[in-house]
Amino acid sequence: MTGREALPNTDGGRREDRHVPVMLQRCLDLLAPALQEPGAVVVDCTLGLGGHSEALLRRFPEARLVALDRDTEALRLSGERLAPYGERARLVHAVYDELPDVLAGLGIPRVQGVLFDLGVSSMQLDEADRGFAYAQDAPLDMRMDQTTGISAAEVLNTYPPGELVRILRAYGEEKQAKRIVAAVVRERDKEPFTNSARLVELIRNALPQAAKRTGGNPAKRTFQALRIEVNGELSVLERAIPAAVDALAVGGRIAVLSYHSLEDRLVKQVLAAGAASTAPPGLPVVPERYQPRLKLLTRGAELPTEEEVAENRRAAPARLRGAERIRESIE
Repeated sequence: MTGREALPNTDGGRREDRHVPVMLQRCLDLLAPALQEPGAVVVDCTLGLGGHSEALLRRFPEARLVALDRDTEALRLSGERLAPYGERARLVHAVYDELPDVLAGLGIPRVQGVLFDLGVSSMQLDEADRGFAYAQDAPLDMRMDQTTGISAAEVLNTYPPGELVRILRAYGEEKQAKRIVAAVVRERDKEPFTNSARLVELIRNALPQAAKRTGGNPAKRTFQALRIEVNGELSVLERAIPAAVDALAVGGRIAVLSYHSLEDRLVKQVLAAGAASTAPPGLPVVPERYQPRLKLLTRGAELPTEEEVAENRRAAPARLRGAERIRESIE
């Protein structure tokens, strides 16, 4: 989950900043060498409420921003926030794996910077009717784009038991998946699921005592799994990170904030593959087409500081990775 910034008030002011962009200064510093030249383009693939985007526009006054989000409410609110920057900011309703089409539509062949802040925004967590948070009762929706797709309730009520078990294990790393799904199937036959509180109670009752003593709220893993399934997050990310790397000009940089091991593993694999030679073993001289395309900018995944976690608890699981494009692809 992300720790993005506070929601604006309806009167045009901004609520006291309860949420701040995660690892903001480090993200800016990581991207900075690529964004100094006039006309540089940076893409914020996960706009949210615009905290990272606003900071990018403010720190790099010669840069232009393209910002994507699938959430129409986030686009509306961040549009108000970024309005003072005029045509320097282009906001687009799109999922981040649609980046190549977005750039082609804007006539932008290459970009100098790309930022991803993955997971759920604070706005989505804090608006109860979205159904993302297990701590408050709400309709089981969990769609980041409420104009399309199926809800979490539909997943719970219609998926075969074996598929539900697979989702909870693969996307939630839930060891008690079979127990939980057996209880879900039993209860949905009596009455379909509509709200989060009933699901949270079911999970609490389904788990053995030992499983409830560790790892925080016992519903956390199931809610994560449902959210990932509803929004196709991992399949989207599998397409999006390579597409973002391909969009970088030589000297361009990418920074990715992940919030759970499944996301971070995907990001690590793509960046590590780009930073490795693809030459067959034993070549005395490695031709350029086999040379790495990327240079890694972080040693492993960087973590937020203790001070940042104390200020913003939602930053705690964050993992930051970065890379620089060092050569064009040669077929």
